[in-house]
Amino acid sequence: MDYKRLAKPDDKAEGRRDYILAVLSGILLTLSFPKADLSVLAWCAFVPLLLAIAKKSPGQAFRFGFICGLTAYGGILYWLNIVMTLYGKLPWFFSVVLYLVLASYLALYVGIITWIVRKGELSGITPLISFPILWVGFEYLRSFLMTGFPWASLGYSQYRVLPLIQIADITGVYGLSFLIALANVVLLWIIRGAVMKGHSVYPTKSAALLFVLLIATLGYGFMRLNSVEKGAPLKVALIQGNIPQDVKWDPAFKDSTIKVYEKLTNEACASGTDLVVWPESATPFYFQDEPGYAARIKRLVVDVESYLITGSPAYDIVDGAIKYRNSAILLSPTGQLLGRTDKIHLVPFGEYVPLAKMLPFVHKLVVGIGDFSPGTDTVPLSIKKCKLGVLICFEGIFPEISRGYVRAGSKLLVNITNDAWYGRSSAPYQHLSMSVFRAVENRVPLVRAANTGITAIIDSRGHFHGMTQLFKEAYLTGEVRMGETETIYTRYGDIFAGFCLALAIVISALSMRRHGRR
Repeated sequence: MDYKRLAKPDDKAEGRRDYILAVLSGILLTLSFPKADLSVLAWCAFVPLLLAIAKKSPGQAFRFGFICGLTAYGGILYWLNIVMTLYGKLPWFFSVVLYLVLASYLALYVGIITWIVRKGELSGITPLISFPILWVGFEYLRSFLMTGFPWASLGYSQYRVLPLIQIADITGVYGLSFLIALANVVLLWIIRGAVMKGHSVYPTKSAALLFVLLIATLGYGFMRLNSVEKGAPLKVALIQGNIPQDVKWDPAFKDSTIKVYEKLTNEACASGTDLVVWPESATPFYFQDEPGYAARIKRLVVDVESYLITGSPAYDIVDGAIKYRNSAILLSPTGQLLGRTDKIHLVPFGEYVPLAKMLPFVHKLVVGIGDFSPGTDTVPLSIKKCKLGVLICFEGIFPEISRGYVRAGSKLLVNITNDAWYGRSSAPYQHLSMSVFRAVENRVPLVRAANTGITAIIDSRGHFHGMTQLFKEAYLTGEVRMGETETIYTRYGDIFAGFCLALAIVISALSMRRHGRR
């Protein structure tokens, strides 16, 4: 194949145009997610990129895909610099370098996808098949490769479009990612057929396929939205202490922190409640080592006659060694300690340092406690004969953890987090958007208590029933109904995404083999 003739390298104007198109796609993707929340842009965001890689060599397609990904993830994850400089105390230079390294790693996925799409196209595999399958397959791959980072998967951009996201209880978030990627290819073909020379054939079959899939998705979505929740009701009170991160672990502020939670809890429970939820690490001490403060909190739950879930650091002695945990504990209305669950998926460089023995010069960004050790299993906590699954911090972005809790019998998901690290950036909104899918996937409500916000109540269909503002001392009360039906997603997990990954491998192999023969 004569790539030089395909690529037209001497056409500098066209080359500049293609770079601009790739950057434009990245910008449109960024704007599809919170805070901009222009979700409709996701349905056309890849059109400029697909136009840029048309008739290009696979190598050039990789380059434009990488530029698109770097622009998109650079825009979505800019808040990492706030975390690393303000709280990690890193110089700006090192912060920007690490931020660009992560954005480049994520951009590689986009570059590889466009590279395979072009190789496949040159071998006779249409982008209508390859692009959506490759996108979902690689999106799923990055959800677990190198500890996993499924932040800003394409489907999450639609978290407010409730009729569309109901299929998450079958396909997970990846069903939406597939539809959006497919729609971009069809839209490109429609535009080329309508306005571009040499593409006069209108893509009738492709448009019809997309139309049928969208109608089926919306029909299923409206059916689920019109269903009635029949689970047992539970009154909840979510407490947002708004404790500044720079004083959170200062012993001098321990007493004032507890006073804030006591005051807000008494106010929230004035009309009665079944469950009070405090955020991640709301008690800035080891509950097992502070009998005075522990007794004080136990008296509080007795006074308000409610169960309490609160985040607290903990530790275990394992084979003579101390294992620190990021945990949540449950107290009964009588002040009894009913159980503890430990965070399973820890934040790299936040709660532990990967390959610490090989990287002794690398330190954690989180100040306070030594390296955490992960919990070993999804252990639900039980109240009133009802089990609760507690997601600590960014565990809410990993669907397999929520699914594990629900499969273990949980009827309610509780997300406790501390998003103070992110400041007033887009990150708290992005973090919240992913929680919506955990509720819909498993048809259970999700309540979220965040130290500085956003605290929210989400029902099993993705509706918000209350939401707090960022950096406000506040509480949120409401009623949720326990989940009661097992979904296809709960039973089988990411079988759709796994199937797409398998097909992506097949498409990649066929593209290399056929292209090599040609």
